[in-house]
Amino acid sequence: MTPLHFEQLYGAEWDELASLLSRLHRGKRKDQEQVSGERLAVLYRRACEQLALARARSYPAYIVDKLEQVTSEAHQAIYQRRELGFGRLKQLAAVDFPQAVRAHAVYVWVALAVFLVPTLVLGTVVYFKPEIVLSVIDADTVADFESMYSQDADAIGRLRTADTDWQMFGFYIRNNIGVAFQCFASGLFAGVGSLFFLGYNGALAGAVAGYLTEHGLAATFYSFVVTHSAFELTAIVLSGAAGLRIGHSLLAPGRRTRAQALVVAARESVVIIYGVALMLLIAAAIEAFWSSSQWIVPPVKYGVAAVCWTGVLSYLTLQGRNAR
Repeated sequence: MTPLHFEQLYGAEWDELASLLSRLHRGKRKDQEQVSGERLAVLYRRACEQLALARARSYPAYIVDKLEQVTSEAHQAIYQRRELGFGRLKQLAAVDFPQAVRAHAVYVWVALAVFLVPTLVLGTVVYFKPEIVLSVIDADTVADFESMYSQDADAIGRLRTADTDWQMFGFYIRNNIGVAFQCFASGLFAGVGSLFFLGYNGALAGAVAGYLTEHGLAATFYSFVVTHSAFELTAIVLSGAAGLRIGHSLLAPGRRTRAQALVVAARESVVIIYGVALMLLIAAAIEAFWSSSQWIVPPVKYGVAAVCWTGVLSYLTLQGRNAR
């Protein structure tokens, strides 16, 4: 079937769906009452099928864009009439976010590799040659890390300038969001920026871990990071994956212009970023009020960490699979 024949065959349905949505958006009770919910649902399902077909056959961008717009608006009208509120947050957390992560699995695996390989390499190298840590961070920062993870510290991982866990909570939020934003936003540089920041943060984490392990601070360091890292490191990798999606849209826009491809990529990636923000908030809370506590013995922290890691991975791989 040619694109022209495809448009002639189904164009009337698209126009009808757009007309029904227009009535809903007017906000007048009389117009809304004239809209058949059953007919709207039927046209929406058919438009989704036609969109998938148009993509699979690489039909012209104007057809795909039109179908994407009308199906997006219809989905909004049927499932997400309220932009804010508990219902929308529940939909995002229970369905949209994990589905978006799985839909971008290729980018997620690439981001994970770029982050993990430098972590393991630098961690091993610095463990056997601790002086190499100075090629990654300066001597004052190294001394700060030793002080933060000393067994004599009142609270593990707390900065000298912070007096309370609440101050550290604010610091962790600001720091974590800054790192995630770097990994995502730098994807605009054809994805190179995301690759750089993922690799750099992986190298930094590995160098610090290797150095502290070699200096006998493994017990305090790993018991500190093991729980909140389930959320924090996963969120950083996912933000990098979203940045790679942005960069790929600029390098390979397909039949769209680069501007059109960027808009589509941003629309898809923003769902991941919403989820990342929630994960970073959870990570900051755990890091400030749980991980830093000296009264919680390491075996308990490791047990809770196992639950957190299992929960995060299960959530991203299984949650929302049966949702429509």
